[in-house]
Amino acid sequence: MSASLTGCLEEMDRRGLIPDGCLAVCCVGSVARGWSNDSSDYDFNIISTTPWTHEGARNIPVPLTPAVVPAFVLHVDGRRWEIKYWLDSQVRQMLDKVTWEQFEADNTTAKALVDAEELFLERMSTCLTLSGSSWAEECRRQVEASAFRAFVTTRSLAEADASIEDAVGQLAAQDLDSAVLSARKALGHTVDALLESEGNFGSRTPKWRARRFRETQPKALSFGEYWALETMRSFDPDAPQAWVSLVVQRCKDLTLEVEIS
Repeated sequence: MSASLTGCLEEMDRRGLIPDGCLAVCCVGSVARGWSNDSSDYDFNIISTTPWTHEGARNIPVPLTPAVVPAFVLHVDGRRWEIKYWLDSQVRQMLDKVTWEQFEADNTTAKALVDAEELFLERMSTCLTLSGSSWAEECRRQVEASAFRAFVTTRSLAEADASIEDAVGQLAAQDLDSAVLSARKALGHTVDALLESEGNFGSRTPKWRARRFRETQPKALSFGEYWALETMRSFDPDAPQAWVSLVVQRCKDLTLEVEIS
């Protein structure tokens, strides 16, 4: 466990924030991945067998039973903490949505999970466990064995294809400003699909895309080429068509390199 997390579990216990039937307490997000800075939040997932309620908590709606995930925010020594409370039964329901049987039955369904569900499952691969390591390891194993990777990669590919189509149509109509924006979207979704296909998730938090890219180092695209496209290095405002065409073609080429597994 990171030294910066020392004492966090004890602080939660002291404040009465650990529910009965607690199975695991996990730190997730940028802190868990070693990407945090002095202003980064501490994000935690607590998993238990019994529901938790607390005055001041907000409920995040999810298409599960029960249909909410309580979230509680507090500040400790000037640092913002956000704790989400999941039930073990909700986790099992999410895993049931991403089985290979579900994927093979309808792999055209690009979005099997809402953002809160996707974020929970993707973060299991990089979480730091404060307690309940056996539960967390088994959940991580089940996510890895599921079709979660295939679902999110397929979703990102579908979004990339839609943005490519938009950019091509807007370019043909001489709607150049819109074509530039669509090409930028296409690039983001394409890179996300490339990274997700290799098991590095996080397309719902694009601010970390460059970090994810450096970690993954996909063979189909170098960081130098990616960063030149991402930062629009060759973009000429007097001739935007050239940049849009370049990005669209590169995205088309890259989507062919993405493997669904």
